[in-house]
Amino acid sequence: MNFWKQWSVEKRHIFLAITLLILFVSPLFILGENAHIRIHDNLDSNIAWYKTLNNSGTLFGNINDVVPQVINGLPRNAYGTEFSGIQWLHAIFPSMFAYALSQTISRIFAFIGMYKLLVDHFIPSKDGYLIRVWVSLAFALTPFWPSGMLSTLGMPLALWAFLNIRRGKNTYKEWLTIILLPFYSSFVLGFFFFLVAVSLLWVRDLFIKKRINWTFLASIVCMTFIYLAIEYRLVYSLLFPDEPTSRNEFFSSVLGFRRTIRLVFKNYIIGHTHVLALHTLVILPLSFIVLIMIRGDKKSGYAKKFMFLFVLNILLSVWYAFWFFKGWEPLKEQFQLLNTFNFARFHFLRPMVIYLMFATGCYLLWQKGKFSQSFVKLCLLVQMIVVITSNEEIVYRVYGSPNFKQFYAEKQFKKIEEYIGKPKADYRVASIGLHPAISQYNGFYTIDTYNNFYPLKYKHQFRNIIATELDKNPKLERYFDQWGGRCYIFVAELGKKYDYEKDSNKEVKNLQLNTKVFKNMGGKYIFSAVPIKNATQNGMKLMKTFDDQQSAWKIYLYEVI
Repeated sequence: MNFWKQWSVEKRHIFLAITLLILFVSPLFILGENAHIRIHDNLDSNIAWYKTLNNSGTLFGNINDVVPQVINGLPRNAYGTEFSGIQWLHAIFPSMFAYALSQTISRIFAFIGMYKLLVDHFIPSKDGYLIRVWVSLAFALTPFWPSGMLSTLGMPLALWAFLNIRRGKNTYKEWLTIILLPFYSSFVLGFFFFLVAVSLLWVRDLFIKKRINWTFLASIVCMTFIYLAIEYRLVYSLLFPDEPTSRNEFFSSVLGFRRTIRLVFKNYIIGHTHVLALHTLVILPLSFIVLIMIRGDKKSGYAKKFMFLFVLNILLSVWYAFWFFKGWEPLKEQFQLLNTFNFARFHFLRPMVIYLMFATGCYLLWQKGKFSQSFVKLCLLVQMIVVITSNEEIVYRVYGSPNFKQFYAEKQFKKIEEYIGKPKADYRVASIGLHPAISQYNGFYTIDTYNNFYPLKYKHQFRNIIATELDKNPKLERYFDQWGGRCYIFVAELGKKYDYEKDSNKEVKNLQLNTKVFKNMGGKYIFSAVPIKNATQNGMKLMKTFDDQQSAWKIYLYEVI
């Protein structure tokens, strides 16, 4: 243990932090497919998308290729670029192992990035080591959206590189960061907004310092062009659309003024599911304590940084909420891009902003003496408890969600395939009370799907199947018509719950589907998670019920005759 004695106190804390990080992700490797992970925008979509794309043989397909397994030919471009690191992990490894690796990679670089940013630009003082290390770890353990990779968690690392270049530090480390980050993050789901913010910093320098920092500008342009090259499919789809897509009917301006204000506070206090900072219990109250404390000390560098971050955090929540305000509607009707591209996502900057504010606030308190230092240590400890208990295995096991194996139920769906006894490419299926991603993951060809980008004419055709059900439930009707990303067989009696496990005891008594349209679209079978009491009236015949001990579902196989 001589190495331990030789290390500085800060290095020891870094070692402990990395050990905790490894322990945090270890259940994903130890439990494998028995692990509990996020369902929303994860198991119900992205993980199945990666496998479907790999199996389609169109990973490197041309611009106009389609994936035949989904909606009789989903445009290949809907699945994004082949130069995404997470896509490659899923191409090389089994899905659950690829997911575990991606989680580990993202959290390690999130820790490194935040630590480097704090030590070089925000908390450089030697006595701030506790804050640097444990704020960085807390940030790295937040429950980010898994398929975002480093889209939000990588922002501190990118900001560190840009700020170094801005200062005139141009080593290979900064440029390598700028060049490689685009391969493990998303432009539209994070870094577009980050690069806009960094560009505004360059503009600020231009007007205040009265000089053009060409190297800093070149670094921003470099990263932007790398993203555009990687996302060439998205760029092509935006510049040369072949036909209207489901995004053309995305109506984002739906909130009145009162609901908009309510959303401001909800986002500010709680956050957003894709970029949860888990700041409500500790960081938010601490920020107001610091705000009161620095009233007479706003000239210090730390106080200025804190105030900037505090105000920016509020403004990002205001921007997010007001993007959905009805007042934007006339402008969005004139410029379709304002509907098809979600500019509300500037709030994806918030996790980085919140944890930089947390670190800066903690250090301002740290300087006030022993009592304040004890309070800071308590805050760091409690925040660590908050983020550690947000571990997917804890959260989703407590919620009673199915684990990976139970969700995709491969053995059960293999039995269904064998019972049908025909090549899966020869028929099409749809699901009721069940995510279509499950069928897609198991290789079935589906006429339903969850995708944010597919032909608008298909959406309108599919709507004819469920028109009567939508008429019964205005909430479902608005959800489908004003968004439509979930092209599901919606049932009024089931509402917006998409997955009914075998112990639900739910049943559908008055289903009204247009099965003629279903058949015209190639539909042959319906996989239902609940029994349909009036199946005969809908031209459906119950073939067999499938249950499996390792599945979360009881599947009723209906044939449309």
